Amino acid sequence: MPLSPGGRAEADPELAFVLLRLAEDIVWPVTAVDGEADPCADSFALDEVGCVLLSALRDWARGSPTTAAPGIARSIIRFAVSVLQDPDHADTADTLEAMRDERLVLAHAVHSVPGAHR
Repeated sequence: MPLSPGGRAEADPELAFVLLRLAEDIVWPVTAVDGEADPCADSFALDEVGCVLLSALRDWARGSPTTAAPGIARSIIRFAVSVLQDPDHADTADTLEAMRDERLVLAHAVHSVPGAHR
């Protein structure tokens, strides 16, 4: 890992894009307008906030991939701690694990459908 002029280690440019994909996996399910719920002004505002956040993170990753990784990681942590408050899961890590489990169940169901790409 190369050192920057300030003596800080610079991240691998790919790390910023890996973190960006992680941010998308966390932000989209939480902020996107839910097709099953009754949409309201708040749900559309939250959807737009998610889009703006991810757009800013994408711009950051494209503009400075070697230095963006720590900031993107901090943004993911702040989002997770501030927004992902689930009454059924006291710890944010538990909430993230529950989200992962839900996505795995959904992915398994999609891939189990006859004729689905395998």
